[in-house]
Amino acid sequence: MSVEPPAAGELLVSTSGRGADFFDQSVVLLLDCDQDGALGVTLNKLSTTSLDSVLPQWTQLVAPPRVLFAGGPVSPQGAVCVAKLSNPSEEPPGWRPVMRDVGLLHLDTPVELATGGYTDLRIFAGYSGWAPGQLDDELARGSWFRMDSRDEDIFTAQPAGLWRRVLRRHGGAPALLSTWPADPELN
Repeated sequence: MSVEPPAAGELLVSTSGRGADFFDQSVVLLLDCDQDGALGVTLNKLSTTSLDSVLPQWTQLVAPPRVLFAGGPVSPQGAVCVAKLSNPSEEPPGWRPVMRDVGLLHLDTPVELATGGYTDLRIFAGYSGWAPGQLDDELARGSWFRMDSRDEDIFTAQPAGLWRRVLRRHGGAPALLSTWPADPELN
């Protein structure tokens, strides 16, 4: 476990592979983390709401699969957009960097301005949030592995297998957890 405090751009990978909690088998990208708390979006949970029904103008700009993701249980009626710049030397209107050339795109930005400015977009309903000290407590209890993020984690076309892939890539005890059966009763 890292001695450095959690930071934007890191992945939080759930150590729980069982149960029905939202965060079981979750991979969360931290977008902000400071003394006021932390927030992120869950990269591998799909929303039950279709993207076409709430933000149809954005559907063709998002990375496959062209769906709305469930970013977390906080403010599920709100939307968060994570985007990767096509030209890292420019900062288009409505964009705020998080790490490298990946950041947040304000969804009030006209779609015409966003077209061509990003190589990948992902839209999340809601977000995952932690009050001051809460994430540190969860990390101390062993609820999360902290890992470096890759663009292919954030914009994967196969979100269903992301939890297992990230754990396997890390090696060690996390890689063993990736072999957890989908249904332990069948083991």
